[in-house]
Amino acid sequence: MQDIQIWHNQNCSKSQDAMALLDMKDIKAKVRNYLEDSPTKAELKDVLKKLNIKAKELIRDNEELYVTLDLENENDEEKLIDIMVQNPILIQRPIIIKGQKAVIARPIENLKELLNEF
Repeated sequence: MQDIQIWHNQNCSKSQDAMALLDMKDIKAKVRNYLEDSPTKAELKDVLKKLNIKAKELIRDNEELYVTLDLENENDEEKLIDIMVQNPILIQRPIIIKGQKAVIARPIENLKELLNEF
């Protein structure tokens, strides 16, 4: 099986669920605590490509910072990516990357589908 990486937040129940599923299937994933080890702009662009989504779709709009930064009407890709690099708390989680594909494991079925593809 290809290498798998998870952008993980240990305080997030969805991240914990994804880790539990990987453990249950005995899949060793490279764990990245993205809040402490923020992705670079290039890494975020790569993940967006693998997710096949726009930057706006990767942002957690239920975070207080989302409102504080007035991001509701912001659609500039570069600006949104820069904001996520500077404020990784705004990045949806957990993100699981496997080869040239990635999913946001919310719901957990997204991760199950990704694992079944390979």
